[in-house]
Amino acid sequence: MPASIRHLRMFMTLGRTNSVTRTAEINHVSQPAVTQAMAKLTRECGHALFRRSPQGLFLTEAGELLHARATRALRMLDAATTDMHHAIRVQATWQQLLSLVAVTETESFTLAAHRLGLAQPTVHRSTTLLEEAAGAVFFQRTVHGMISTRPALQLAQAARLALAELDQAESDMATLDGREVGRIVIGALPLSRSGWLPRAILAFRKLRPNFPFHVIDGRYDELLLGLRRGEIDMMLGALRLPTPIEDIAQERLFDDEVVAVARRDHPLMARAKVEFQDLVAHPWVMPRRSTPLRGILDAFFAERSPADVIETSSVIMMREILRESDYLGGLSRMQAEVEAEVLSILPITLPNAMRPIGVTIRKGWEPTRAQQDFLDLLRKTAAQLA
Repeated sequence: MPASIRHLRMFMTLGRTNSVTRTAEINHVSQPAVTQAMAKLTRECGHALFRRSPQGLFLTEAGELLHARATRALRMLDAATTDMHHAIRVQATWQQLLSLVAVTETESFTLAAHRLGLAQPTVHRSTTLLEEAAGAVFFQRTVHGMISTRPALQLAQAARLALAELDQAESDMATLDGREVGRIVIGALPLSRSGWLPRAILAFRKLRPNFPFHVIDGRYDELLLGLRRGEIDMMLGALRLPTPIEDIAQERLFDDEVVAVARRDHPLMARAKVEFQDLVAHPWVMPRRSTPLRGILDAFFAERSPADVIETSSVIMMREILRESDYLGGLSRMQAEVEAEVLSILPITLPNAMRPIGVTIRKGWEPTRAQQDFLDLLRKTAAQLA
């Protein structure tokens, strides 16, 4: 569990004022309470957070790192509670906020309790106390079950991102004494797994041999949700234009071409040139309609579509269907080149077939040192592919 929210507020004030007396006055506590809170926070962090001088207490390097992250975390919580009673800023605890997050995600006190490993009455009491402090209704019961109100969803989202900031603070401070803490969580869309991401990971391994990676494969909408919740650090693959939602930022690193592919001994491969009517006459394997690649194929077949289309988001599934049949498929050129032992690129150029590939992050996200190192390697690896 992260440091107490009340202790973090005192820490932020002391970092600004450099005075225990002023911190006690601003936070409406005694000076011994401030001193004890800072001693506890120092033990929990494992680093000295302040250095004493005749002019007061000043942040150490570790203190600066924690102060920056804690400031971001608590600003997120405060922004989410602007329309709530001020008491929630003083009374809220991380346990209560974790209970709120779990209930909003599961829409059930029972399932939330199971996820957290707590008794159901404990979770119910935590969210009730949070509601009372906020002066707001967080849950409504309907004939279809329990639903979360806008204030609940807003606060739960802020809590997730605040906790992610404090996890990053722990990672930042660990680097000061040569330890590796934390991990990099990547949401990988199909193209990123075809050479670009593996190369970047292997290059990063040479710099940080033991730093944990967690690569999550999934559909764009699933990965985007994880990114926005702070569960994923960055998402790699085809960018969406325009940007689908305002709280993310996209960085284009290179462009990739969509190509038509078939098995190596497909009858069409014997031709010097393939025409539109040749493609439309064959059955196809295509990605889901919500993807940029499918958008390019649909635009190409706007006047007349193939009669037989199998939809799948799995490159492996596409490859195996094409291997055993006369089906055609649409792939990025990078993916097609990886599958060259089985698939070949047909001799036809699709119109408007270039699509931007890059990194998607949360707007305003501040990477840790390890995450920044990895982002730099992603950019370097992408430049080699461009």
